[in-house]
Amino acid sequence: MSNHPLVEVFGFPVDNFSVEAVDSRGRKLCPFKGEGGLCHKDKEEAPLGVCSMSRGDKIVIICPNRFLEGKRFLDDAAEFLFPSGQPWTYFTEVKIKDKNGKEVGRSDLVLVSLKDKDQLDNFGSVEVQAVYISGNIREPFTYYTEDPSERFEMDWKQIAKKVKKIYPRPDYLSARKRLAFQLRSKGSIFHSWNKKQVVIVDSNFYSSLPEMDEVERDEAEIAWMIYDVRLDQRLKRYRLVRTGVKYTAFESALEKIMVGENPDSRLFEEQLGAKLLDQIKERNRGDRSDVSIQLDLLTSGGE
Repeated sequence: MSNHPLVEVFGFPVDNFSVEAVDSRGRKLCPFKGEGGLCHKDKEEAPLGVCSMSRGDKIVIICPNRFLEGKRFLDDAAEFLFPSGQPWTYFTEVKIKDKNGKEVGRSDLVLVSLKDKDQLDNFGSVEVQAVYISGNIREPFTYYTEDPSERFEMDWKQIAKKVKKIYPRPDYLSARKRLAFQLRSKGSIFHSWNKKQVVIVDSNFYSSLPEMDEVERDEAEIAWMIYDVRLDQRLKRYRLVRTGVKYTAFESALEKIMVGENPDSRLFEEQLGAKLLDQIKERNRGDRSDVSIQLDLLTSGGE
């Protein structure tokens, strides 16, 4: 990987200068939305058109629209949600209302199976979660798009160091918090209705999650559809590929994502041991101020 974070910009690799790639960058398109679809990420008038970024030797999907390529994930989701061969359709931005008709949430994507081709038979939800970013990725994006043909091999690590900018990296923890919120709020509603759910992620994000207990497909309440982008050398474009599926129950998965794995107590004990050693050293030097402060706090807290 090169020493800058950009892998795909407006749907094309940064070193692709085909007519289609140049046109997409010039018109700020999102080719995964369909022909003529515009990118609106971050700012509508100045979209942040980064689809995927590099981190070491990994390529991380950072825009949810990147999963739209060929609408492949819809077929994969329907395969889990409904019996094979059953017709289905989908709806976006579906309001969830309480018994009084008040909106309590909104589902981004709902798949609906059909009976007799025009009657609702069943439904399930789909949640798409891309990875968040820490640091600033707009600056290297802006620098690159000002002169792509000269800057596609830029060494952004060196540039960032000179101008004292934080090199961008994937923020898996923030993405995990967002996913936990979505599952706890909207996901819990679908679970209470006994409806299956699908979560769309890339392999890097899934690997960052706490290990979840897997179940058999027929027993699953959530299917985790895992994807990656792989370079097609002939076309000089990345293609979305499903690289795995994991099946879990709802409650156990939500608990793991929200709470995570319990830390090893030995690591905590090591910290306490180190603090105790520092305290003993201070005491031996005759400086008891820090100890006294801590004891005063403990005493006042117990009154």
